This record gives sequence, structure tokens and C-alpha cells, in this order.
Amino acid sequence: MYDEVFSPSFGNRPSFLVGRSQLLSQLEQGLQSRPGSRERTVVVLGQRGSGKTVLLWELADRMRKQGFAVASPTIVADGMLERILEKLEDDCQLYAGGKLHLAGGSVGALGFSAGIQLERGAAAAKSPQQRLVQLCRQLTAKDRGALILIDELQASSPEIRHLIGTYQEMVGEGLNVSLVMAGLPGAVSTTLNDKVLTFLNRARKVSLPPLEQGEVDAFFKRSFDSLGIAIESGLRRSASAYTAGSPYLLQLVGHYTCLYAEDGKVSEESLAEALRTSGDDFQSDVCATTLAALSERDVDFLEAMAELGEPTSVTAVAEAMGATADYAQKYRRRLIDGGVIKSAGRGKVAFDVPFLAEHLRRRNE
Repeated sequence: MYDEVFSPSFGNRPSFLVGRSQLLSQLEQGLQSRPGSRERTVVVLGQRGSGKTVLLWELADRMRKQGFAVASPTIVADGMLERILEKLEDDCQLYAGGKLHLAGGSVGALGFSAGIQLERGAAAAKSPQQRLVQLCRQLTAKDRGALILIDELQASSPEIRHLIGTYQEMVGEGLNVSLVMAGLPGAVSTTLNDKVLTFLNRARKVSLPPLEQGEVDAFFKRSFDSLGIAIESGLRRSASAYTAGSPYLLQLVGHYTCLYAEDGKVSEESLAEALRTSGDDFQSDVCATTLAALSERDVDFLEAMAELGEPTSVTAVAEAMGATADYAQKYRRRLIDGGVIKSAGRGKVAFDVPFLAEHLRRRNE
């Protein structure tokens, strides 16, 4: 069955954003608050497959409609500041409807009256930081804002240090500028603990929670109906529960359910195959990648958890590792900060990444 709804690939934008409408509205409202407000600097934390990138793209679309020039989601890499500047300049040209003169002309569209001037030559010789400040000054003078979106935040990155330093100066100057950055919990934690970037500790922190099962089920019903896929409500609810609230797993389950449906009808057998394939892909794409970024001793802690079952006490994990409780507590904290596990009551922990325990057990068989 042809699937034109689901997009099970990292970075792809699904046809509909499930379960994030309220959060997006809150972020949109905050980004329109007065310049310098805490709500204008946001750090989004989420594990792989939690929908961080999709959230940023949706936010970009919404804020453009509010008259912001937006540097669409930019990955941390060499030349990041230049890329951000190019994207903002492109948006200024977009607002001008193609009528922006880059060497001293004027703009007459969407309220940019007489003058966002993006001069080349002498201006190009200046640092990207200074050119970014100059552009944001012009936008502010025209009662317009600039929004910078950063995806895949990297810890201890010189590019991030340069950006945050420049952004802090612009905030201090009262410019109409906002910054939203998204990353894995571990990378975000390290960045926030960077003494040079203490300014970020005042930013609003947003953790992406799992999707509500009811919202997932409603989306599946609407999507399968639109595709002409017949599925009993009980099977559909089983598919919804299997996603464990993961946006990426939702896309996988929806896609494979459509793919394996026979003559447009989902059977118990075809759904079981769809769920098995979805779980395999998720473990390969998310679980294996999560483990690859951890230390050997981090993985030892997780393997002990997987064998003991969850929730489990840190004391029991320490015994299984052949370590002291104090020693195990260090790894407990690291893994919680990294969003891999979560507190599950006094002295207990549980996995925070779906299917990670199963993945650990399978690879040790």
C-alpha cells in the first residue's frame, strides 16, 4: 500500500505534527515577547527521534508569518555563523519579493519600508559576528525581529561560543533577536555547564515529553482512514501503544503498517510484522547510536539494569557491576543528564529510551 502520510526518516517533515501544538503556541508567544525576555532564548532537549528538528522547522514557519527573518535550523559546523547570516539575508530578500537591492537599495514589502541594506564589499570584509549584529540592528530599526535556530547542538564547540557571545551582545543592546537551540540532553548539559557560556543558564529549557497515547491513536485513525487502510480499533490501539510516545517510532509504525497491509486491510499477522520491523529499525537507528556515544562503564551500568529488570535500585546495579554504590551513583547521574535513564522513585532508575533494554539484552545473547 502506498504511504503518502508517514515520513520515517530523521530530518523529514511529517505531514502533521502530533502532540506538539500547545508547546509550539507557547514558544511562539514567548518569542514575540519584549527583546531581552528569558522566553526569547530557548534550549530544547530531546533524545534521538523525539522530534526536535521537526519542531524547529515548524517554529520557523510560524515565526516567518509573524514577520521575523529566520535562520532556518542550522547544524553546528565550521562556518556556521556565515551560514546563519546567509539564511537571514535570504529571508530579508524573501520579504522584499525579490525587490531588495543588496548594495544600498530599499525594501517595500511586508513593512520593510526604505531600507534593509545588505551591502557587499566593505561590509564583507568585516567578521560574520559584526555583520550579524549590523543586520539585526537594521531589522530592529524596522520593527522586525531575527530568529536563529540551531539543531544538533554540540558541546564545547567554538562556533557555538562565537554565536552565544555575539547573541549576548545583541541582547544587551536591546536588539529584536531570539535564539532557539536543540540537542541531545548530554550535549545540552555540557554546553550549559561551560563557564564561558553561563549566559545560557538563564535560557528557558524545554524537554520534549513522550506523545500521549490518545493523540497517537487519534492520528493513526485519521491517517489510516485517509489512506483507505482498514484496521480494527483494538489493533490500532496496539500500534499506538507500541510507539511508546516516540515521534520517530510513530512514523515507523505507521509506515510499515501501511506497507504490510494486505489489500488495504491490517490483520494481526501483518501488524505483528510491521511492529517487529519498526522495532528493529528503531533499535538500529536510535538505540545503537545512543550506546555508541557512551563510555564503556556507562554501558556496563545499562547492561546491569537490563538484566535486573526495571525499575531497579542503584544499589543492585552497583552490586552487578562489582562497584560501590557511590561509584555507581556517578554513572547514574551521567546517564540521567544524558536522557538515557530516568529516576523511578527513591533510589531507583528506569530506561528513558524505548526498547533500549531489549536492545542491550539482544546484543548480549
